[in-house]
Amino acid sequence: MYDLVIAPFVEFEFMRRALAGTLALAIGAGPIGVVLMLRRMSLVGDTMAHAILPGAALGFMVAGLDLFAMTLGGLVAGLAVALLAGLVARLTELKEDASLAAFFLASLALGVTIVSMRGSNVDLLNFLFGSVLALDDATLILIAAITTVALAVLAVIWRPLLMDSVDPGFLRSVSRAGAPAHIAFLALLVLILVGGFHALGTLLSVGMLIVPATVGRFWARDVNGMIAVAIVTGMLSGLVGLLVSFHTGAPSGPAIILVAAAAYGLSVLFGPVGGLITGRIPRRHLEA
Repeated sequence: MYDLVIAPFVEFEFMRRALAGTLALAIGAGPIGVVLMLRRMSLVGDTMAHAILPGAALGFMVAGLDLFAMTLGGLVAGLAVALLAGLVARLTELKEDASLAAFFLASLALGVTIVSMRGSNVDLLNFLFGSVLALDDATLILIAAITTVALAVLAVIWRPLLMDSVDPGFLRSVSRAGAPAHIAFLALLVLILVGGFHALGTLLSVGMLIVPATVGRFWARDVNGMIAVAIVTGMLSGLVGLLVSFHTGAPSGPAIILVAAAAYGLSVLFGPVGGLITGRIPRRHLEA
C-alpha cells in the first residue's frame, strides 16, 4: 500500500506539487461548479474555458511561457468574451446560448492558430491539455491565490447569487443585487478557469468545475452538501488520477478527469438522490 499510494508523493517533488495544485483547484472549483449547475450554466463554463485561450496565446506570443503574461491575457480574453456575448444577447434577437457558441468556436480557432504560429505541437498540447506535473512554485502560489480570492468574493455575493439562481423574480422585487452578483460570479468563473488552465489546459480545466458538481447533485439535496461532495470528489479525483498516471504512464490531466467521470458514473447508478438503482428501491411510506 505504501509503494502504491504514498511513495510517489514522498519520493518525487513534482508529484507533491501536482497534488497541491489539484487540491487547491478542487477547493475553489467545487462551489463555483455547483452554482453553475444550479443556474443551468454548465455549458457557459465550457465556453469560458475556451475563451481564455486566445488571450493566453497572445501572452505566450509576446512573452513566451511567462506566467504573468499568460494569466493576464487569459483573464482579459475571458472577461471580454463574457461581456461581448452578454451584450450581443441583449442588444440583438440572438439567444445567449447561440451567442456563446459562436464566441466559443471563434476563440478556440483563434487560440489554436496563435499558438501554432508561435510555438510547436508540444506547446499546443500544453495549452489544450495542461501540464499538471510541471507546476512550479509560482504557479502553485497563483492557483492558491485564485482559490482564496474566489472563495472570499463568493462569500460576499453568496446570498443574492443563490437567490438569483432559485427565484430571480423575487430578488428583483426586493433588491438590485442580482445583476452585480451575476457579473461578479462570471468574473470568478473566468478566474478559476485561468487557474485551472495552468494545470489542466483549456479543454480539461472545466472538468474540475462541472463533473464534481454533478456528482454532488446525486449525493445531497441541499446546496452546502452538494458543495462538500463536489470538493471531496475533486480532491479525490486529483489524488487517484495522479496515482493512475504515475503507475500506468497515462497523461495526468485526462486521468484526473476520467477518475471524476468514473465517480459520476457510479453516482448516476448508486447516488441516493435520484440514482437509477437506488431510485427503484422501495422505501417505507410515512404513516400519519
